[in-house]
Amino acid sequence: MLLSCRLEYRVAAESAATREIKCNIHRRNVHAPCAKLAEAPATAVGMQGCDWQRGPGTFLGIILPNPAYSPSNGPGRLSERENTGTIHPLIPHGMTWSKNSASASVEDRKQRIISRREIEGMIADGRHIVIYDGRVLKTDAWIKFHPGGDKSIKHMVGRDATDEINALHSEEARQRMLSFQIGRIEGRWTNFLPPIQGGKFRPYNKDDCDTASDSSSSQPSTRPSSPVFDEVVDEKTGLRRRNSSSTAASSIASAPPADKKFEPRPFFLDARTQQEIVLDLAKYPPLEPASQDNIVKKYRALNERIRAEGLYDCNYWAYFIECCRYTLCAMLSYLFLRWSWYGTSAFFLGCFWHQLVFTAHDAGHMGITHHFHIDTVIGIIIADYLGGLSLGWWKRNHNVHHIVTNAPEHDPDIEHMPFFAISHRFMTNLRSTYYDRVMTFDAVAQFLLKFQNYLYYPILLFGRFNLYRLSWEYLLLGQAPKKGPAWWHRWFELGGQIFFWTWFGYGVLYRSIPDWGNRILFLLVSHMVTAPLHVQITLSHFAMSTADLGVHESFPQKMLRTTMDVDCPTWLDFFHGGLQFQAIHHLYPRIPRHNLRRTQKLVMEFCREVNIPYAIFSFYDGNKEVISKLGDVAKQVRIFEECRKACAEQALFSDHHHHHHD
Repeated sequence: MLLSCRLEYRVAAESAATREIKCNIHRRNVHAPCAKLAEAPATAVGMQGCDWQRGPGTFLGIILPNPAYSPSNGPGRLSERENTGTIHPLIPHGMTWSKNSASASVEDRKQRIISRREIEGMIADGRHIVIYDGRVLKTDAWIKFHPGGDKSIKHMVGRDATDEINALHSEEARQRMLSFQIGRIEGRWTNFLPPIQGGKFRPYNKDDCDTASDSSSSQPSTRPSSPVFDEVVDEKTGLRRRNSSSTAASSIASAPPADKKFEPRPFFLDARTQQEIVLDLAKYPPLEPASQDNIVKKYRALNERIRAEGLYDCNYWAYFIECCRYTLCAMLSYLFLRWSWYGTSAFFLGCFWHQLVFTAHDAGHMGITHHFHIDTVIGIIIADYLGGLSLGWWKRNHNVHHIVTNAPEHDPDIEHMPFFAISHRFMTNLRSTYYDRVMTFDAVAQFLLKFQNYLYYPILLFGRFNLYRLSWEYLLLGQAPKKGPAWWHRWFELGGQIFFWTWFGYGVLYRSIPDWGNRILFLLVSHMVTAPLHVQITLSHFAMSTADLGVHESFPQKMLRTTMDVDCPTWLDFFHGGLQFQAIHHLYPRIPRHNLRRTQKLVMEFCREVNIPYAIFSFYDGNKEVISKLGDVAKQVRIFEECRKACAEQALFSDHHHHHHD
């Protein structure tokens, strides 16, 4: 029988502070003090994944992180602890406890089978539940400490994230995740649509019949996986019918700003969405479990083959050559600056920055030493101290990009309104779940998007200035983790920003260049020389599919469907810096870039086996594809504008005719 009780504990850092927590505990009331360190709350270990912070739950124990504290006797007593961080159960007076029995109870709890219906209820209660290799992970305690930000975790809530986690995390990080396990699942998991993407979940009632709960949750109980259509109703075409219910509450629904009058969008936009889905369903393997499971099986087998062939091992000699190239560019820039050849000096400084970004990208993916802190330090020194950009911002942005690639509502790498739109869906006032704002299709966007295929290269000349803005927003607005293993990254990066603007802004621009005309010339040339990097970044995705095929599409298929590679000669690899192998990189992000060309042959073989098209274009043809895609959307913007004018004229004519008739 569960009885209500009160647990009182004293905060070590605050001598007179006490706090009371209500919880449920077996057999009898317990009153016992415990200690905790500041900023490290004592953690209860409860059945069914409950903890004292969220109670009520079955309270089995606490962690005592303060070794200096000695528990006192009382109506209930605490067991003798052996070291910091040990789990200590609360034991009613007169009962005994052993460390082995507690460990066994914790292990039993982790191995408990949790039903789909119960997981749905946890998500409905606001828990961040992720499935990893058959394990149920409750990531609430970790999400605010995650070095890659909270958004990437939120996009995996209710989903089997095994492949995403394996692709983006080291073995050490994956082992650490197991501490958040609260149970296991049985059989194959069917993904929910995450709440951040508009998924709806039913609260769990423990009095429900288990059989009824399981059977009712055999299909996803969230809202439809497509942001535009309901579940598949046409077995022949795979089309989804229009959702008749309101989707205004959905985080991915197209909604106009609250202060503007709603304007219905033309039907041709929905027809275009249908067409893109049908084309992708025809081009790629079916979404049936058997087909997708086969793709995942072969994808994981390929990962083991890649590892066995040593392709995860870094080629440090190649990085020595990279460093020689960086040093040459920096020395040439300095030499021409001393000779007062300011434009030439700026050119080589831009080349220096362009090349450095590739190594920062490798470090951000732990592709150099495969050690989190070492690679992070390397990345911050390169990005912040030498380039003035935030590696932490890049990680937060890039992790989401790798998970929801080319999703107009969720992928920040394609959200460039009002300058660019690579999908007609940006014409419907989409809400960005990354920036948490509506990407308004306003008058400015309507004008610029009509000419975006002509403005593509001119706008990218100023791309680096936008990266400064995004970096400062990340560092100054507190978006970086404040606790956990990455707590010091923000301060290290802020130091890097001060260092960069001291040597570049003050030392180079102000002190070394005598007049404002040459200063502006130096600033513009050095930054515009990096424009090829922005072309390379956008090239891999702008021309690829943005259709949403739902939650049942496997990770490897989605990466190959939304990403393309660039075919270039080997001697030109240094110029592209690994970005020419983006499809391979999206499948296996932690492979060092100097091994991607060797990996390409294996990936092409994999694509032939699973019948997934492998998109690869020359640099020239890839640019043509991007310009064509931008031009196609620009044409749709013009059509949309003509439709609105026609509707307005028709309404005016109707009003005039009605007035004349009266």
